[in-house]
Formats: sequence, C-alpha cells, structure tokens
Amino acid sequence: MQKNRLCELLNIRYPIIQAPMNWVSGARLVAAVSNAGGLGTLGPNAGAKTIIPDVAVIGERLRSQIKMVRDLTKNPFAVNIAIGIGGDRQYSQRCVDVAINEGVPVAVVSVGSPDVYTKILKEAGIKVLHTISTVNHARKAEKVGVDGVICEGFEAGGHKGFTEITTFVLVRMVAEAVKIPIVAGGGICDAHGLLAALALGADGVYVGTRFMVTVESDSHPQVKQAVMNADDACTVSIPKDMMLGRDLRNRFTQKYLEMKAAGVPLEELKEFVNQHSQYHAQVVGDSEESEICCGQNAGLINSLARAADVIEGMVNGIPSTLAELQRRLTAFL
Repeated sequence: MQKNRLCELLNIRYPIIQAPMNWVSGARLVAAVSNAGGLGTLGPNAGAKTIIPDVAVIGERLRSQIKMVRDLTKNPFAVNIAIGIGGDRQYSQRCVDVAINEGVPVAVVSVGSPDVYTKILKEAGIKVLHTISTVNHARKAEKVGVDGVICEGFEAGGHKGFTEITTFVLVRMVAEAVKIPIVAGGGICDAHGLLAALALGADGVYVGTRFMVTVESDSHPQVKQAVMNADDACTVSIPKDMMLGRDLRNRFTQKYLEMKAAGVPLEELKEFVNQHSQYHAQVVGDSEESEICCGQNAGLINSLARAADVIEGMVNGIPSTLAELQRRLTAFL
C-alpha cells in the first residue's frame, strides 16, 4: 500500500490507528500495532492494575509505559490525552507534561476542546489528532491548528458526545468540510471497513474493539470472551452526565438504564458506575456486573488474534474486497 497523507504525517506504513482504551491499551499492544505498521496509542491507565487517583503517580506511570513502548519498538506511537473537565484537568495536564518531556511523536486528544492543549503540544513538536463528533467540531479543530481529526461515529465504543451521528454520515460530511487529514472511527474492524472509510473520504481508520480482542491487549480474558460471544444487537448506548457511552450489554447496563429511567439522582448513578467501572471488568474480570466499553462491531469479532494479524488481515484483504466490489459494480455499470 502506498503511503497516503496520513501515513506521511505520522510516518507509519498503514493508515490504521489503534484507538486508546482505558485499562486495555498498554505498552505491549501499542508496540505490537506500531511494529506491524500502524500507530499504537497508549490509553488512560495504560499498564495499571490498581486505581490510584494521584496526579504524580499517574504521570510517572505514563512515563514508565512510554519507556516500555520504546524498548519494544522503534516506530512512532501515540499517547492519549483525555482532557476532562473540572478537577480531571489536573490529570490531563500532567499527562501533557510527561508527553512533552518524553518527546512523544503523536498525541490523540479527546474529551474536550482543541483550544486546551493543541498549541502547547504542537510547539513541542508533537503531532495532534483530535477526536470529534460533529462537523462544527472538525472545523473548530482545523482552525485551532490540529494536524488531523478523528471522526468518532455513534457506532464507536467508549465515550462521545450526544449527537448520535453515525460514522457513515459523519466521515462524509467532515470530508466535505475540512482540508486536514481525516480518520474514521466506529464500527471498523476489517478490510471491508477500511475500504469503506477510504471511499467515504477518510485517510485512515481508528480501531478499538478489534484490538481489544488481541493477544497483546491488557483486557481480561473474561471480557475478550464476552466480546467474542456477542451478537448483532450486543451493545447499548448509555447516557451519562456530560456524554454518551457505548457498552456491551450485560447486567450492568440493564441495572444502570433501569436506575436512569427511575430517576435515580446523578450522584447515586455516578457511585454505581464507580463501583462497577471498566476497571472491575477489564482488570478484575467481572464481565457481567461491570461496564465494558465496546463498539457495535463486536458482533463481527469471533476470534482472538495477534495485533499484527489484525493489521495484516485488514491490508491483505483489500484486493479481494475490491475484486468483489468490482464484480458487484459491473452488474449495473
């Protein structure tokens, strides 16, 4: 595959970015993706096994993971900066400081405005990819000076805005609205998804759930198995305080939605989530009673694979997918 402008920007072989996943995308997964030609991304709490809400500890934990990635690969990789609001900003600021100090090549910035960290990151020589969920967000990010935008559609796992715009629509609209590189995220896990994203105007893809179910992922085996067991209607959208989340359906999501419908106070809902958080699923292994952030494409994932095999399958599957597309097109062209 020839390098496109996203590959040139990030100095990677294939336009495939591994999305950051909380408690899941540690150094081993990041290095495996980068070694295979994609861009691995360290997620929040990468490599952690305990919850320690200490700014200094979190900063040094990130530094340790960055050094570990560099021991495992010489290729570019990224660090996720989840901006947050209020008191959470102290954690993202510390991560920014560490990323700059360690000379990280790329930052994937999410959960906040591009006004916050773009300037300081770019002044440090770091490429900035900012996650967006609307056309206006994309335009603002471009104006602020980000190097590229990641379009997270409604199909995507994890946390996003309330707009509910699907990947298929969002990517096409953003491609018409901005001139900087565009990355498509949400529902993509194979060559069909990669090819579709490129056809819509994206320069590359942002893949989370498929990389969660890999050998190198830090996701608990119980969670990986739950995703592999999933069917077509396996996820549900969860309304939270400031955003939507997409989770794998289980007893946690059922109870949460029942509490939400019953009008349970916000603080009580937050406490319930804290007691049944992603940590309890991804680290402890409670795949039924705790939250599992997961994309709608889980129903397409039925096997555990090495990260390199995921990338190889996406890239090497393009010729046969194109041939099948051509066959379908000749039926009416």
